[in-house]
Amino acid sequence: MSTTNPPKMKTRILKVPLDVPLGSWSEPNNLTTWSPPHPSTIPSTLTLAATALTTSTASSFSTPVAFPTETVYGLGADATSSSAVKGIYTAKGRPSDNPLIVHVSDLSMLQSYSPIPDIYSELIAKFWPGPLTILLPVSTSGRLLAPEVTAGLPTFGARMPDSALARTLIKLVGKPLAAPSANASTRPSPTKAIHVFEDLDGKIQLILDGGDCAVGVESTVVDGLCDPPVVLRPGGVGIEEIRQMKGWENVVKGYKDKSEIGEHKPRAPGMKYKHYSPRAKVVLFEQHKPADVEEEIKRLEGGKVGVIRTGRWESLVEEKERIDNEKGEEGGFTVRQGALRDKEGKGLATVLDVDLGQDIKGVAHGLFAALRELDRLGADVIFVEGVSDGDDIAAAVMNRLRKAASEIRV
Repeated sequence: MSTTNPPKMKTRILKVPLDVPLGSWSEPNNLTTWSPPHPSTIPSTLTLAATALTTSTASSFSTPVAFPTETVYGLGADATSSSAVKGIYTAKGRPSDNPLIVHVSDLSMLQSYSPIPDIYSELIAKFWPGPLTILLPVSTSGRLLAPEVTAGLPTFGARMPDSALARTLIKLVGKPLAAPSANASTRPSPTKAIHVFEDLDGKIQLILDGGDCAVGVESTVVDGLCDPPVVLRPGGVGIEEIRQMKGWENVVKGYKDKSEIGEHKPRAPGMKYKHYSPRAKVVLFEQHKPADVEEEIKRLEGGKVGVIRTGRWESLVEEKERIDNEKGEEGGFTVRQGALRDKEGKGLATVLDVDLGQDIKGVAHGLFAALRELDRLGADVIFVEGVSDGDDIAAAVMNRLRKAASEIRV
């Protein structure tokens, strides 16, 4: 696949008003048909983005559009157009063997591209729209997806986002949107519009700003086409929740927390390559309260150290100055700066302290933003307190941290 650098362009962030109706289901509790609002009331920013996605498909050079979902911001392009999908890989610098997830507005759209096996019926009823991606067989007739979406695999991942904004954008385009996270490849996933701008300024034209993402980590990816069914990537839906569904009682984990470079073609995004990494070195402490974390900082002999706490670590500095940062609308965090000193009062290091709290959903919501914020503030290294592995969203948090970490302390 060509990786020719795209021409430099002006990137605009367009605010989408969220205080107006953005669509509704044609029938209550029925996911068959999503209906946008009347054309006269659709926000002009949404119409502009849909037009850009539609017209770019026919051009020789296509640029995707970034838009918010409940998980992270996605980088969307017409999933049926090779030129449009190639624009995603080019903008992100993404390896061409890393498949893309297809986002649909409703079940009628999805069913026109692939049959939906019965094994997924209860999952769809329980978790859609929401942070769950299901693997489906690639159709060889009828409406076809661009081959670049599947990266040569016989299956593709599909999900219905829990965002009226996203579903209406897809409906206005009239095609499913291939949409990985809207970040530069290997960087932390974006949960704010400004995160997208930081990574992709000059590489795409439009970023729809719909506020902070509610979940903060990507979707769970499952494969029900095999026996037993498999979780390929942990995410916003916990494995224990999936086990409660008929036919999924014996679901197994099919992912590794560390990258699997060179082993095989990944069956789902996030399986093979290093992901989610800030520029600073990340050191993950698996234990809740490692005794040597302060000694680790002292050995650095100066510099600026970021510390992300998740409940049990105590702050290493007493006197701290609050640094203003863009707090999220939900589950925001505060960065405080202080100095770690020895017994004689000599400063050993500058510490940037972030406490994400003990609530695992709050940790997931703030994790990527915290990594980016400490990067922005110039941290040379970031020490992160891990959380207990579990079969809920904690599995996704630790999976992302292990893939982001340069070093892991057990």
